[in-house]
Amino acid sequence: MSDYQRSNGHTVSSLTAHIVWSTKYRYSVLNGDIKTRCRTILIQVCEAEDVVILKGVVSKDHVHMHLSYRPSQSISTLVKKLKGRSSRKLQQEFPELSKKYWGQHFWAIGFGSWSTGNITDDMVNEYLEHHRKPTDNDDSNFIIE
Repeated sequence: MSDYQRSNGHTVSSLTAHIVWSTKYRYSVLNGDIKTRCRTILIQVCEAEDVVILKGVVSKDHVHMHLSYRPSQSISTLVKKLKGRSSRKLQQEFPELSKKYWGQHFWAIGFGSWSTGNITDDMVNEYLEHHRKPTDNDDSNFIIE
């Protein structure tokens, strides 16, 4: 199993995702102290939410993060917390951002998210197809064992 395996009670999981979001208007404002503070805030939010950062990049106008998270967490809620807390703190600590973001919205609406892992769709399908009985002539995608 993966190095990112988590267990709790009766559950074992290895859930990882790659998420990306950008600054509003794609302004290149994540530089210097703002970039460093943004990184620190994102690390703090992940620690508070019991999310493991496998890798992350704060670029000048967007953020990439590869995360390992619990099954009880949803990606959309997690991104909401990451974007919301970082936006609020960055705008409080760096008043110069209010010149570009007069509406108090630092991040653009939305985000990209892709599940990651160490098996492919083909590997899962091959494993499931292995359970088809030789006498099963049904071509259905749902196999009865």
